Order: sequence, then structure tokens, then C-alpha cells
Amino acid sequence: MSLGELACTYASLILHDDGIAVTAEKIAALVKAANLAVESYWPSLFAKLVEKRNIEDLIMNVGSGGGGAAVALAAPSGGGGGAATASAPAVEEKKQEEPKEESDDDMGFSLFD
Repeated sequence: MSLGELACTYASLILHDDGIAVTAEKIAALVKAANLAVESYWPSLFAKLVEKRNIEDLIMNVGSGGGGAAVALAAPSGGGGGAATASAPAVEEKKQEEPKEESDDDMGFSLFD
């Protein structure tokens, strides 16, 4: 994560926490007040992100990885719905074909023999 990205992230969170509208000008003003120099595109990029997405949702979903897979599966369902449903059972079949691991009990000895 670059310095500009981190500075704009914190500036956006500060503005949101204070209940102030998050704009590129206000992000740039906060970054300047912190005596940081960032590329000029960072504040406008973060302002556009906040405009499209709710900061509360971004904070609450920060650790929920794997969201991209659900979107990728949902996208092709519009044109070829049959293809998407046919690929889903194939994934389940792969999981069933994996051999089970043997435990120490099956090998005829244990740690304390």
C-alpha cells in the first residue's frame, strides 16, 4: 500500500467519522494539513469510491474474502443459465472423489505403543 493510498484512506475515514461529506477537496486538505505529499489522483479516486460505495459497508466487509468468486459465478447466469448450473455439480463431484486421509489407528500402531 502506497503512502498516498494510506493517507487518503485515513482522511476518508476521518471525514466519515466526523459526519462530513467525503470529497476530493476535503481529502486533499486533510492530507495537506498532515504535511504529506501525495499524487493528485489519489483524493479524487477515493472520493469516487466513497460516492459509489458506503464506507460503513467497506469497513464491515474488510475481512470477508472470497466475494469475487460469487460475483464471477453470478455474471454468466444472464445469458447461459444452463451452463452455470451444469458447472456447479462438477465442483461437488471433485470434492467427493478426494481420498480420505488415513489415521494412525488404521496403521496398526499409536504414539504410546
